[in-house]
Amino acid sequence: MTPIRHNQSDADAVLDAARDCVLAVGVRRTTLTDVARRAGVSRMTLYRRWPDVRSLVGDLMTREWIALAVGAMPEQTPGVPTRDRIVSGLVAGVEAFRGHPLFHKILDVDPELLLPYLLDRRGASQDALLGLITGGLEEGHADGSVRRTHTGRQARSLLLVVQSFAMSLRTMTDADDEELTDAAFLGELRTLLERTLAP
Repeated sequence: MTPIRHNQSDADAVLDAARDCVLAVGVRRTTLTDVARRAGVSRMTLYRRWPDVRSLVGDLMTREWIALAVGAMPEQTPGVPTRDRIVSGLVAGVEAFRGHPLFHKILDVDPELLLPYLLDRRGASQDALLGLITGGLEEGHADGSVRRTHTGRQARSLLLVVQSFAMSLRTMTDADDEELTDAAFLGELRTLLERTLAP
């Protein structure tokens, strides 16, 4: 049987429609019928690729989170150590993730959707982020700006740290204390990353 090929722009239109639906009513109240209607495609078109809303939202989260991570990473600049790029990119990524409306909606309305990726298994977006981090670490090892150790373990450890800041930071902040604001914690994250990556 020949696999069904999907036009990328069609897939993006469906993911855009899914994002709009989730932002409007949350994941549990979104249906494939709602998404199909908003995207202007048939339900069968959706069912061929996504058997249910959770799989569709999983692809949506992967697209959104990877775009955030890639967008947060500074361009390589001659003379700037790779470690600086990694640290700045990870801190900016946490800040962008925490400000993303889709993340806020899921966290506020459907937080159980995130639990499997925190407790049981890695998702596609986490694997993609590990790939980005690993590539940066390898560059940092090569230019001597990053402490050499097992690259896979180092990448996974960094992801655990930034993931905890991204997911749980609001449980630790206090808007009435300027030393416990979002900005203060992001500064602390920068220090943690700098010190763990320094040779």
